[in-house]
Formats: sequence, C-alpha cells, structure tokens
Amino acid sequence: MLLNIVLSANMEALDTTWTLWDYLQQPYFQRALAAAVMAGIACALLGCFMVLRNMALIGDALSHAILPGVVVGFMIAGHSLLAFFVGSVGAGLLAAVLIAWLQNRGGARNDAAIGIVFSAMFALGVIGISTLTRREGVHLDMKDFLFGNVLGIGSDDLILAGLVLIFDFLCVWIFLPYFFASAFQAEVAQTMGIPTRTLHYFTVWMLSLTVVASLQSVGVILVVSMLIVPASTALIISHKLRNVLLAAMGLGALSAALGLFASVLWNTAPGPAITLTATLIYLLVLVGHPQRGLWPQRIRRTLRLWQHWAEDLIKALHRQPNDNIIQIQQGLGWSPTTYRLALFFCHNKGWIQRGGARSLRPALTETGLLKALQLVRAHRLWESYLAQKQGFEPHQLHWLAEKDEHILPQEFLDQIDQSLGFPDLDPHGSPIPPKNPIPPPKKNPSNPSPPPPVNPPR
Repeated sequence: MLLNIVLSANMEALDTTWTLWDYLQQPYFQRALAAAVMAGIACALLGCFMVLRNMALIGDALSHAILPGVVVGFMIAGHSLLAFFVGSVGAGLLAAVLIAWLQNRGGARNDAAIGIVFSAMFALGVIGISTLTRREGVHLDMKDFLFGNVLGIGSDDLILAGLVLIFDFLCVWIFLPYFFASAFQAEVAQTMGIPTRTLHYFTVWMLSLTVVASLQSVGVILVVSMLIVPASTALIISHKLRNVLLAAMGLGALSAALGLFASVLWNTAPGPAITLTATLIYLLVLVGHPQRGLWPQRIRRTLRLWQHWAEDLIKALHRQPNDNIIQIQQGLGWSPTTYRLALFFCHNKGWIQRGGARSLRPALTETGLLKALQLVRAHRLWESYLAQKQGFEPHQLHWLAEKDEHILPQEFLDQIDQSLGFPDLDPHGSPIPPKNPIPPPKKNPSNPSPPPPVNPPR
C-alpha cells in the first residue's frame, strides 16, 4: 500500500490523516512533484516527434530495452546513478542499431523488428536483475524499474531530470527546422542535404536520455504513455508544430501533477495514476474539442443533415405547388419524424410559414423561395456541367446533382455557368433560374395589375 511505504532515512512515512496541503510541505513530496512534472514535460516534448514520425513503438522499445544497461551498470559500479545512466543510454542506442539492422539487412518489417528487439532485451534485463537480486547484499527492486518509485526521488535524480530537460529544450530549439523537415517530409529533407539517418540516431539518443531520467517517476512500462498520450492529445488541439509542442508540454506537466495528487488522495501507485490521468485528458479532448472532438463533429454532422433535409423540403414545396404534405413526404421518401425535423429547421431559418387556416401545407416565405431557387439553379447547372464537360449519361445526372447541390459554393456555380455559356435549360429541358431571382411582390388588393414574373430574362 502506498500509505505504508517506508521511505528513506530523510523521509517521513505517509500519514493517512494528512491533507494534500500537508504533503506539499514535505521535501520528499516536493521532489517527487518536481521530478514528475519535468519527466512529463521532457517525454511530451520528444513524444511529439515520435508520434509525427510514426515512431511511437520506438519509444516503447527503448523504455524496455534499457534494463540490460541497468544490469551492466550495476555490475560495473554498483548503486551508481551515473553507471545506471550510461548503461541505460548505451542499451537504448544498441536497441536502435539492432532495429535498423533487422530492417535493412534482415528484411524484417518495421513493427516486427521493434517487437523482436525490445522483447529480447527486456527479457534479458529481467533475467539479469533477477539473478543479481539473489546475491547477498544486493537490493534491486524489479517493481521500481517497471512501475517507478516517484516518492523515493533523491536530489541526484532531481538534478539528472532537470539537466535532461534543459538538454532536450536546447536540442529542439536549435534543431527545430531539421526536426520539422524530417518529421513531415523525410524524403524532401534528405534532398535538402539534411542527414536524416544521423538525425534519427540523435533523436533516439535524446529519447534514451529522457527515458532514463523518467525511469524513477513512472517506470519503463508506463513511460511510453507519457511519450505518446500528451503528444497525441496536443495533435488534436492544434496542427501547428509550435503550438503542438507547447500544448504537449503543458499537458505532460498537468498529467504528472494531477496524477501524483490523485495517487496521494486515493492511496494508489503514482506511476499508473499519472498514466491514467494523461489518458483521461486525452479522452476528454478527443470527445469534447470544439473543432476536432467526436461529439462536436457529430453535432455538426447532424445539423448539416437536418439542413439538407430542410433544403430538400423547400425545394419540393417550390417544384410541387399542388401536392399536399403526404405526397411531398412520399416523394422525398421520408418518415413523419424526418418531415417534422425538416419542418422545424425550416421554421427556425424563416423559410416557411403557415399556409392558411384550412391548409396543412406550409407556404414558402420570400427568403425560402430565394433559397429554393438557388438550390434548383445549383442542381440544374451541375447536371449541365456533368453532361457537357464530364460525359455523364442523362439517367446518371439526377442522383449526382441531388447529392452535391447542398455543398456547391456560389463562386463555383458562377464559374460553371460562365464555362457553359450561361445556359437557359438543363439537359432535361427544364429552365435554369438566374443567379439573382426577383421574388414576387406581396399581394395588394388596390393594385389589380398582374405581378411581374418571378425570374427576369437571362
């Protein structure tokens, strides 16, 4: 249990009666919070390039492949942070070289090569740590390597995490144009003289440093989530690289801090709590982002469908002036529910009004009539274009125009009209309304003269 962990000599045991503010006063918790936040920022910063270059599995492989380096470092220098660091980085670079060798010389697929290398090195590291722990006087806890022990962060670990974070910042700031080019257009970057292979291994080296610095915070198994999840969340928020980097770092820091607080409040392990917090933030953004969230997109699709139904209704009311509402519903193939939704949308748009005291058929307003004529014009111009310029048969035109008439912009229709020589009739012989039709004037009993035509000559 987290609250029963006995910390090192300079730490007090966690007390279940403490509040979050009490924990914040403790030096060990302050170190844990600082280390977790720095690890979240560093992982998110490099994770953006991992995700953009489809190298997310590389981060997973490196996080597992560093265990043999830990074993070698311990065998050489014992409990030495520097030995662990150097050995882990060396193991990460070895894993990257082996993956590239299997891909280029062994003919293995990208994902297969990654799986082969990281599983083999992870197994080798587990066997090595298990063998070492059987020796007398050796204290290596496998759980600390796998899941982290952020509450056991020491001053040396904190300094290491800070130095790695500063190093990552400087490298990204200096080499950002190269990272940008290789992330989006690797072939173009290579033709520009950018050493993409060298940049790849340099990125892997930076990633190894970051994974090792994050080892104590979230462990080798969960560090991949801090590499991938904040970066994936930031890519939903923005598509500009600088904004993505800033958002990812902010989300990484937020996930680390909230996850650590949640682990204390709910008495659970910090590493998994940080990972779940980052995942929860990702799901919230995925569902609720105003532009790219699943729920707002669903709402916009539904409103767009309702608008198409409403446009189909006013077009049917214009083209079928003698049909009642039952005939219009049957002609459109609608259920009564669909008709009521379209009617509601038309009322909100101001396109229809009540037809009269004894009539259930709605009447088009002036705005609704203009909109209906615009739809008819779009439909018949598109039919003419498809027949004359694209070579479609007459029997193929209607369903194509029926689908596209709702989304054709006015400027595009004007270009089509001009390219066709301003036709008066569509391929079926029906008149094409002009661009700016004049609606009929309101009835005036004192003026018995007949109203002018709805559409002026073209």
